[in-house]
Amino acid sequence: MALLSLIVPVYRVEEYLAECLDSLLDQSFTDFEVIAVDDASPDGSAEILARYAAMDSRIRVVTLPGNVGLGAARNTGLQHATGTYVWCVDSDDWLPPGTLQAVADRLAQTTPDLLVTGYARVYWDGRVEDHPVSAVHGGRPVPQTFTFAEVPGLLNHLWIACNKVVRREFLARTGITFGPGWYEDVAFILPLMLASERISLLDRDCYAYRQRQQGAITRTVSERHLEVFDQWDRVFAYMDSRPGDFTTLRPVIFQRMIWHCLQVLGHASRVPGPMRRTFFARITAQYRRHLPPGGAPVAAGNDGLKQRLVAIGAYQLFELLMTAWQVRQRLTGRRPQAGSPAPRRVVRRSPIKTG
Repeated sequence: MALLSLIVPVYRVEEYLAECLDSLLDQSFTDFEVIAVDDASPDGSAEILARYAAMDSRIRVVTLPGNVGLGAARNTGLQHATGTYVWCVDSDDWLPPGTLQAVADRLAQTTPDLLVTGYARVYWDGRVEDHPVSAVHGGRPVPQTFTFAEVPGLLNHLWIACNKVVRREFLARTGITFGPGWYEDVAFILPLMLASERISLLDRDCYAYRQRQQGAITRTVSERHLEVFDQWDRVFAYMDSRPGDFTTLRPVIFQRMIWHCLQVLGHASRVPGPMRRTFFARITAQYRRHLPPGGAPVAAGNDGLKQRLVAIGAYQLFELLMTAWQVRQRLTGRRPQAGSPAPRRVVRRSPIKTG
């Protein structure tokens, strides 16, 4: 049994797939298996997978008869995994050199249920934006292992699945799986963080998260962005169905939900114009449905103001202020104030390092 099972869902990625697989197979650490799930990809991805599987026995290809979507494809890969730990790696991304050895060393040191690593967003124009995990505890030292309640600042580190390494036995015991729809990582990662008794951090860029100019859902104008509300409903349903005490975490999770939904609405390449009023009304409905009995913290600055407008359903005022902020941004060349985590260091360097 390998230490790591790397789950690689594959759909319409023939341009990037070889680079992803090379970044895995060229790692100095070798105690892993790759479960590549061909989600009925209509391009040349199947041929690439077959060629790599023939060259390296660590790659197992699971071919689905029809397209099921990212979450279900990952679930299929998890069902075929045999490793002690599982890690979902998207097939248009890659792992930097030395990553698997660093992850293996950290797993041996801490034996966590969940390991959270740093990652980097790599943009199409060569920019690289680092996202370390060192700041999740407000500058205070982070224990070797901890619970989500002990370090709630972890909520501000993006809840993508791809920088999370999960103990397979723990995952099976919780019964947590990826649900259908867009933003599926939300309803997978947050319950895992809530359920984990031992979380550990690895403050190293262990994942290169490709930011495509076209083709990613974050740059797709679609009504499907409304599915973000279903994912957050699943998070709160998980808390409601479990006996644990989430009293301290529920308010901060609630605040983060409102922030996230407003981020989706504020992105010019997501919610169609005619849907904006409906989307805002859905955020207000989420606010009223999930507001904790004792209330929730209000962010500082513009984020806090937007949160207050959501609470009272003031869509027209919200849009007026958004327009004013955008005009100010164009005139001053400055980004609007935000209550989200502090900006990360952004550098320009070669985005492809797989050797």
